Amino acid sequence: MNTPDATFPFSLRSGHGLLRLQRTALGIGVPSLALAGLGGFFNPEQFFRSYLVAFLFWFGIALGSMAILMIHHIAGGAWGAVIRRLLESGTRTLPLLALLFLPLLLGMRELYEWARPEIVAHDEILQHKAPYLNVPFFALRAVIYFAAWLLLSGFLNRWSLEQDRAPSASVARRLENLSRGGLLLVGLTMTFAAIDWAMSLEPHWYSTIYSILIMGGQVLTAMAFVIPMAAWLAQDDGPLADIISPEQFHDLGKLLLAFVMLWTYFSLSQFLIIWSANLPEEIPWYLHRTQGGWQVIAIGLILFHFALPFLILLSRDIKRNARALAIVALGMMVVRFVELFWLITPAFEPSGFTAHWLDLVTLIGVGGLWLSFYVYQLKGRPVVPMHDPSLPLLIGPQEA
Repeated sequence: MNTPDATFPFSLRSGHGLLRLQRTALGIGVPSLALAGLGGFFNPEQFFRSYLVAFLFWFGIALGSMAILMIHHIAGGAWGAVIRRLLESGTRTLPLLALLFLPLLLGMRELYEWARPEIVAHDEILQHKAPYLNVPFFALRAVIYFAAWLLLSGFLNRWSLEQDRAPSASVARRLENLSRGGLLLVGLTMTFAAIDWAMSLEPHWYSTIYSILIMGGQVLTAMAFVIPMAAWLAQDDGPLADIISPEQFHDLGKLLLAFVMLWTYFSLSQFLIIWSANLPEEIPWYLHRTQGGWQVIAIGLILFHFALPFLILLSRDIKRNARALAIVALGMMVVRFVELFWLITPAFEPSGFTAHWLDLVTLIGVGGLWLSFYVYQLKGRPVVPMHDPSLPLLIGPQEA
């Protein structure tokens, strides 16, 4: 259902630039993907490597949005009411992402050494892991993951529309109960998805905290994306101009800071566990990412993924200033891509740093399609959920 109901106040207005953003994103995304496809014709291995990083980045926003949305349904709060539609729109991009996942299935031989029988035949470890790491089971698991996420997204959005039509405490309870179980389901499925899609790039290595690190990064990326969108919709005569206040941006800034610290905790925990154990099957993963030029990115992540945003987001004035907070969040999005690039690419180039023009083109191409579809979903519903239990905190009990 993508037709906005005219009886709802606070509806998104096409004149606010959403239509222009949608067309621009699509106009950039399609040619970029076409160019990437051309590059893939001449260099398929590089194409699939770049495409994997791009896919994981934009996919992380969608799944991170679902996690934050369910946290709001459980915890409540005005901070979640003002961005709830932004988060819901992110979850409704999952059908597109399911389609965008198909090229990765086609490129499994180029990406995963365990998908090449000639390599498995001479590797005892890969033979031992073959009952799990094999092409049919990998594809089946991906179908199960997306089925679970699409089912959750469907119910979250369907019941949200039902809540819009009429106030109902039962709908709010349903959304809360679904979110309690949904967070567990997302955590379980994403744990295995992170192992399948990213960690198995280096199948001789393993980490029990790797999936948690990926999930923490997804939530951080989603929040870093939503904040600039909210700030844009709140400027001048935007649909959120009279709804969202400095108090809500302050809360969003605090959450962004919390997610930065959470990512840092997960990253430091993995490093300390591997460093203290000093096992030969574990330490090569960090050696590949701290030498040959990769160490520059590793140091940059310490500075720009933790230290600098931590110090900046301690400022109350910055967190209450929509424009300043949006700039910080956009910077975090850039750093998030760099961190994901640092996690994935050394699996293919362990001897030293490398970058390819397809890395940027595929990021823009997948992102253009995703952002266009995201805006299309965002335009289809009122920008504020009409009967969210937290809405009276925003506009007063009588208006809600």
